[in-house]
Amino acid sequence: MRDIVFTRGSGWIPNVIREDGELKLMLGAGADANHEPRTFTFPVGEAHLAVLREDLARHLLLWSAVLPLCDAAGTRGRLDEAAAVALLDPILLSPPADVDALFRHIPWDGARLIAHGADIRLLERGRLHAAMRTATETSDAKRAQEYRANRARAERGTVLSPLDTAILTYTGQYLHGATVPKRITDAVDPALLPQVLRVISTAEQACAGMRIARDPRRGKRATDKRDWNRMATTAEKAVRRAHPDLADDAVRTVSFLICSEAADRSRNAPFDDERPPAASGDSATKTTLSFTDDKDVEKKWHLGGPRTATAEFWEFVSDRSASGNEVFTIEDEQLGEGIQLHFYADSAARITTLHKGEPGGPDTEYQVEYCLVDSLSDYRNLVSAFVHGGCASLDPHGPWISDNTEFERARRQRHTK
Repeated sequence: MRDIVFTRGSGWIPNVIREDGELKLMLGAGADANHEPRTFTFPVGEAHLAVLREDLARHLLLWSAVLPLCDAAGTRGRLDEAAAVALLDPILLSPPADVDALFRHIPWDGARLIAHGADIRLLERGRLHAAMRTATETSDAKRAQEYRANRARAERGTVLSPLDTAILTYTGQYLHGATVPKRITDAVDPALLPQVLRVISTAEQACAGMRIARDPRRGKRATDKRDWNRMATTAEKAVRRAHPDLADDAVRTVSFLICSEAADRSRNAPFDDERPPAASGDSATKTTLSFTDDKDVEKKWHLGGPRTATAEFWEFVSDRSASGNEVFTIEDEQLGEGIQLHFYADSAARITTLHKGEPGGPDTEYQVEYCLVDSLSDYRNLVSAFVHGGCASLDPHGPWISDNTEFERARRQRHTK
C-alpha cells in the first residue's frame, strides 16, 4: 500500500510517500533497459519530512545529491540506499556551512539546481545553500542548457561576442551545437539581425551554384560527404575573410546552415537526369538496359519511359544498396557490353563480349577491364558515359587495366599513398 504524504509542484521534484507504514522519499530518474522511467525509494524520518515541507532549497539540494546515486544504479541496478540515507541529516538538518562542505566532497547534479533558479555565481563559488535562496518550484530547462553550453565553450577557451551569440541564436545552435540549424529570425535582437543576415549572405554568395548531391550508395536520403565538405570549406573561408572577428563557433554554424539547406534540397528532389557527356554521340544512346545488384535482383529500363536511364539506375541503387550488397551492374544485352560498379572497393569494371556462344554455354568470351574510382562524381560520370555511348565512351575515364594482378597492385598503392 502506497500513499503520497507530501508532494511539491507538478514536476519531477521527489515526493514523500508512506509505504507499508514507512516514510520514504520517492523519485524518478534514468530509464530501465526498455527505456521506461525508473523509480527509486529510500527511507526518511519525520524530522526530514518536516524540513522538506518547509525548505524548498534543502529539498532541491537533496534531490541534486541523490541523482548521481540513481545514475550509478544504471538500467537495472539497485539504489545504494545506505548512501542515500547518509545524505539526509547532513543536507536537511545541518547548518548551511556544513551543507556547503558536504557538497565539496560528493557528486551532485548542478544542472538540476540551475534549472530551478539557483544563483549560478554563488553555485560556482561553492556556496550552494546561499545559491538556493532564489530557487523556484518550477523548472526552466533552457536555463540549465544555456549554462552547460556556456561552460563547454569556456572550457574550450571560446568567448562569444554579441554578434557571435546572435548568429548561434539565429540558427538555433546556441544551446545545442549538434542541432540541425534553421533560420529563427524572431529569436535575434532586431538591432543585431541585419548584421546576422549579412554574415549569412556572405556564405550564400560564396556557395552560389554549388550543390550537395544525393548519395544513393548510402540510401534514399543520404548526401555526398565530399560535396558537403567542399561547400562547408567554401562557406567558412568566405565568412572568415569577410568577418575575421567572428568566433569559430559562429563561422561553423553558418557553414552548417548553408550545407544543411543544400542537402535538404537534394533529399527532397528526385534523382537528377544527367545530360549526356559532351564527347558522346546521340547515335550511341542505349535503348534497353538491365540493372542488377549483388543479390541478382534485376530491373529493366527502356528508352521512351518517363525517366532517363541514369535517374532510373541511381534510384535502383538507393533502393537496394546496403552492407553486403555493394556491386551494381548496367548491361546492354543486345550489344553485349556492360559496366559494373564496386562501391565497396572504389572501383569499376567494363565488360565487353568478344565472342558470344550458345545461351548458357561456356564458350562465350569476355574482355574485362578495371579502373579506380575516387568519388561519387566519378561513378556518376561513368554511368552517364556508358548510358549515352557504351563501353567505347568510357575510354577517357580510365586508365583501364585488363590484368587483374596489375589492378590489385594499383589498388594497394592507392591506399598506401
